[in-house]
Amino acid sequence: MKTFVIIPAHNEEKNITKVIKKVKKYSKDIVVVDDGSQDNTSKVAKEEKVKVIRHIINLGKGAAMKTGAEFAVRNKADNIVFLDADNQHDPHEIPRFLNVLKGRDIIFGSRRRTRTMPIVYKFGNWFISFMSKILFNINIHDTQSGYRAMTADAYKKIRWTSSSYSVESEMIALAGKNKLKCKEIFIKTIYSDKYKGTTIFDGIKIVFSMIWWRFVK
Repeated sequence: MKTFVIIPAHNEEKNITKVIKKVKKYSKDIVVVDDGSQDNTSKVAKEEKVKVIRHIINLGKGAAMKTGAEFAVRNKADNIVFLDADNQHDPHEIPRFLNVLKGRDIIFGSRRRTRTMPIVYKFGNWFISFMSKILFNINIHDTQSGYRAMTADAYKKIRWTSSSYSVESEMIALAGKNKLKCKEIFIKTIYSDKYKGTTIFDGIKIVFSMIWWRFVK
C-alpha cells in the first residue's frame, strides 16, 4: 500500500527538519506544503529531499492540506496521513494509524484532555465535539486535531472547501454525510505553543459552519 504523508507548514523552519526525519522511518512519500511562509521552511524541507509544494501567499491550513492530498491522489496514493509541522504530533504513531485504518475510511487522532492542554482548547473541543455528535452522529473527543489518516477513496468523497482551521470540522461533517467508516484513536501531544491553532473566534465560526454544512450545503 502506498502511503503519502502530508505536512502543511507555515513558518516552521525550526521544526520541519525534525518532523521529516521522523516521518522518513515510515514513508518515502512525504509532501511538505509550505503555505506562504516568510522564513526558510521550503529551503530547509528541500534539504531533506522530500517533495515540497509552495503556496506563494498564505492560503490557510485547509488549502495546504488539500494541495497535498490532491498531489497524493494524482500520484496513485492508497492512503493519506496528515500531521502538523510544529513537532506536536509523534510520527512514530503512523503505523498505528495505518493498522487501524484497515477496513475503515478515516482515522481521527484525538488529544486527551490532560492538565497540559490549554483550557481554551479543552472547552472549545468539548463544545465542537458535542455539536458534531448532535449534527452528524459522529462521536469524537477531539474534533480539531490535525493528525489523521484516510484512504485515497475516502478523500475523494470528502474534498473540503474550507481553507482555514475549520477544515478538521468540515472533514467530520462530510464523513458523517457520506456515512464513512470512522474510528478515533488517542495520541500523544506536546503543546509547545499554547497560543497556536484555533482561537475562540475560530471556534464560533466553526460551529456556525457546521450548522451550514448540516442543513444547507
